[in-house]
Amino acid sequence: MANDPLRLVVFDCDGTLVDSQHAIAHCMDHAFAQHGLDCPGLENTRTIIGLSLPEAIAKLAAPRRVTDEVIDAVTAAYKDAFFTLRQTPDFHEPLFPGVREVLSELDRRQWLLGVATGKARRGLDAVLARNELDGRFVTLQTCDNHPSKPHPSMLMAALDEAGADAPNAVIVGDTSYDIEMGRAAGMIAIGVAWGYHDIETLTASGAHAVIRHFDELPSVLDRIWEIDCDAA
Repeated sequence: MANDPLRLVVFDCDGTLVDSQHAIAHCMDHAFAQHGLDCPGLENTRTIIGLSLPEAIAKLAAPRRVTDEVIDAVTAAYKDAFFTLRQTPDFHEPLFPGVREVLSELDRRQWLLGVATGKARRGLDAVLARNELDGRFVTLQTCDNHPSKPHPSMLMAALDEAGADAPNAVIVGDTSYDIEMGRAAGMIAIGVAWGYHDIETLTASGAHAVIRHFDELPSVLDRIWEIDCDAA
């Protein structure tokens, strides 16, 4: 593998690695209600998972006009609610099936791994620690230092940190925001069917492929990169 190019596989977090929709919807409803806004509910909240919080809240509040001050207040209330929820004994934010096995297979191939998420770094660190995934990723990009998806800033930073070229890198995500971000960065964009945007939306956003189960990822990348999987 000495002459093989450096490969980088970047994952979205919510809806791709972990199933966090119920926790996110619960905290979003709490934050909206706390400031006299109609609760968006699970189905509406699912559509904005992946965006940075202020952008997500502004989108959920539309068409009602809300000020920047209200958006900031709801954002703070959401963060407080999620921090409190995370401390409860029955907090549940499980990994999707196959995550550990596929990460191990990509490690075996000596492909670099990363995360690009609309979560804050505090939230991402908590997810990785809870699931014993600390140290598995060479680059962690969050909304703290970047514009919201689908802006490609997070992926450009991930490429720079990992030392990989865009054609040899992939973003794996469950929303149109991930796919559009990947295409804007010149990377391969793989959608996942178990997340929060449907297959049709992922395809229309420009996904190079959509997988239905996590364990399909290595073979799909083998085909895209035309790798001999027996030699990988």
